[in-house]
Amino acid sequence: MRIVKSFVFSFLFMVVNLVAIGQNRDISNLSSGGKLNPIQANMDIRHYTISLDVDISKESIRGFTEVDILLANAADTLLLDLVNFFDVSSIAVNGTNQKFIHRDNKLIIVSEKGFQKGKVTVRVNYSGQPPVAVKPPWTGGFTLTKDRSGNPWVAINCQKEGGRVYFPCKDHPSDEPNEGVDMYINVPDTLVVSGPGLLQKVTKRKRTATYHWKTQYTISNYCILFNIGKYSVVQKDFTTINNNVVPIVFYVLEEDKMHADKLIEVKARDTRILEKYFGEYPWYKEKIGICAVPNSGMEHQTNITFQNKFEYTRIGEQDYSANLFHEYAHEWWANKVTNKDWAHMWIQEGIGTYAEALAHYDLGGQAAYDKIISAHRRSIRYKKPMVGGEELSEDETYAFTDIYTKGSFFMHSLRFLIGDEIFLPTLKKLATDPAYTYDNFVTTNDVEALFSKASGKDLKPFFDFFMKTTDVLDFSVKETGYQQYTVKFNNCFMQLPIQITTSNGIEKHVIGKDGLKIQSSTPPQIDANGYYLKKITMLP
Repeated sequence: MRIVKSFVFSFLFMVVNLVAIGQNRDISNLSSGGKLNPIQANMDIRHYTISLDVDISKESIRGFTEVDILLANAADTLLLDLVNFFDVSSIAVNGTNQKFIHRDNKLIIVSEKGFQKGKVTVRVNYSGQPPVAVKPPWTGGFTLTKDRSGNPWVAINCQKEGGRVYFPCKDHPSDEPNEGVDMYINVPDTLVVSGPGLLQKVTKRKRTATYHWKTQYTISNYCILFNIGKYSVVQKDFTTINNNVVPIVFYVLEEDKMHADKLIEVKARDTRILEKYFGEYPWYKEKIGICAVPNSGMEHQTNITFQNKFEYTRIGEQDYSANLFHEYAHEWWANKVTNKDWAHMWIQEGIGTYAEALAHYDLGGQAAYDKIISAHRRSIRYKKPMVGGEELSEDETYAFTDIYTKGSFFMHSLRFLIGDEIFLPTLKKLATDPAYTYDNFVTTNDVEALFSKASGKDLKPFFDFFMKTTDVLDFSVKETGYQQYTVKFNNCFMQLPIQITTSNGIEKHVIGKDGLKIQSSTPPQIDANGYYLKKITMLP
């Protein structure tokens, strides 16, 4: 039997001597992802079973998590992530108790005999107080509060920190449980638990209720969570674009039940818009879930959270909720099409934000689309490139980057560059082709290669310029004679189509390193409709 050593024992001695961080329940330094540990690279997560008793009064949980893993090679060490706040009482692998070390928010499980290649099941028994969210959902953990009627209300958020805030997992975006998750969450029987997938059963005993939630789809570990509240369940069936019937299920606070029908109506309308551009709702075998929470919404798979504010803006003649729509777009962009690495987070956030622009077009026409795209452009800060490398943590990518609005504006520019007849079908292909969805993951290079192939153009220079730098297109306009002007593309990296407004109207040209000569009785305007991020210098 070949054992994968992977610097294990020196690593163990180093970890044993570390002071356990998190003794004050502070997880602000935690960030999901980054460089994949070689020990975990050997581990393919297949399934999680999470069984927990939630004691709301003590702000604690107790129970176990089972992790089904496929080992690519035999190994003497398994490595899971779990914050230090928990007391781990025992760990068994395939039913046999194993020695372990719990330090530095990691569970290091070692066997002198080694673990054979193939499937292993790790059961971790643990209890304790999970971290409390300071600024959810951006700084994660548990939010334990009360609704307006004084009932307990619990929400979990952990995109930044990963699922390790409350269950042992492999905390890296490049691995999801291919066979899904089973969750058994036990709470007081006066409360309701909402979770991912489909509710299998509610078992009541001794004033408690255990909710069994199950999803058979792959799912990011930051979406493996539950919410607890005094919920009413309001449901209405929806027929997808492919004629599958899926329920829209809203876990709404009892005190807000009067708002449920309206929100479900908006949700159905939003589904039709998203299916038009990105294909059928991805989780039609389960549910279109919505859950009211006391913080800003999140894209939790089949159970996106909603900030519990039933406020709408008017787009055209219709009601619209930006919070509700953006998180829902993530069912396609994040949950179905998933970044292999947080370095490529713009894919889920930028395209998800661009989906809002498409919705504005459908609801309010070209003027509404132009207005939101202009707002996205004005909000760009240019502090860091959208793609700053590879194998980055969530913090390294998220902080001070423009992955939302610059990502959206990039898609707007790409659309102009290659035209609607190529852009829109290719965007839908990215959202529907099995090569990019569900069990598979994507990077910026994958997106670029897809659009390059579809357009017949080498778009890598375009992607690199806008993804990997904070630069903008640099144009200069110089009057060179009577009603004659020269337009220069000063940082030219490829030929680009461009609109130039002259005294004759809008003219479309292709500009490269040699620039353009323009005749006009008025000074030409470059890209007046705003398809590119640019600066323009008028030369004397």
